[in-house]
Amino acid sequence: MQDESKASVEAVICIPTFRRPEGVARTLQSLLAQKGGTRFAIVVVENDAENPVGAASALKLLDGSGIPSLVVIETRQGNCHAINRAFTEARERFASAQHFLMIDDDEIASPEWLAQMVSTANRTGARIVGGPVIRQFDVPVSEAVSLHPLYGFISGPTRQVPVIHGTGNCLIHRDVFTRLEPMLFDVAFNFLGGGDMDFFARCRAAGFIFWWCEEAVIHETVAVERTKPRWIMRRSIRTGSINYVIDSKRMAGPAVVAKLQAKNVVSLGLSIFKAIGLLVRTRHLLPATHPILTSIGRITASFGFLPVPYKASEIPPALKAGRHITES
Repeated sequence: MQDESKASVEAVICIPTFRRPEGVARTLQSLLAQKGGTRFAIVVVENDAENPVGAASALKLLDGSGIPSLVVIETRQGNCHAINRAFTEARERFASAQHFLMIDDDEIASPEWLAQMVSTANRTGARIVGGPVIRQFDVPVSEAVSLHPLYGFISGPTRQVPVIHGTGNCLIHRDVFTRLEPMLFDVAFNFLGGGDMDFFARCRAAGFIFWWCEEAVIHETVAVERTKPRWIMRRSIRTGSINYVIDSKRMAGPAVVAKLQAKNVVSLGLSIFKAIGLLVRTRHLLPATHPILTSIGRITASFGFLPVPYKASEIPPALKAGRHITES
């Protein structure tokens, strides 16, 4: 990578990847096809040090692409470790960049995605921008699945919003990282998930302005296993567990446990009415289980039972020191 190309970069797109070589290839192809003239770089962080197939797939596409890029292995297992590594590398390697975006390795960006995100940030002064993630299912699904709250997102026109919830389609200004350092994405959420929800909750508490960009569309491929009722119901429970952990971090004082338990009780009571509302609106039982299962997740988390869906096999000790793969 030549110094002059690095110096001209306005935005850096970060992609954590784990065991999805075909997925990350499709993601990168959509990024290489971006329109609008924004000068950007790409940082890919492989989180499977034992078998870095995603890194190999990324290198094959990025080599000779003409886009400033970096592919690294993060040997510390966990989603938040990978995200932190991606944003840290991006900020350090591309000092001129002010905007840092993230897209998942099972997503495809629309051709105007980057231009719309950067334009919204520059025009509004927003430090965090989010956009729609439209789900595309691998197989035909029933209304009970497609109408489930887990597959919804903020909708409506481009506007200021109180907060966004996920990193699957987001832009974060350099100022945000500067103010929140040294704690970026909390590694306590590595295997539970929800590190993005916690991060944006802290951003909101710090007073950052959020905007929603309706035009910056990303499409996500939903695997078959994530359309099965059992997986969906477990995900609802995990959402509640994540919410409880975030609340426990924010509450302070000697009465924390009492406050949290009181909130759990209120949540459980309200969940019944929310479930009835969802049942009336969707006419399906599966979406209606979401509020109740979320409340159950809060309660089980209060007793120390936390799911760890993202925990994979242990990384060999010889690889724990970290390894840089390539830079193009």
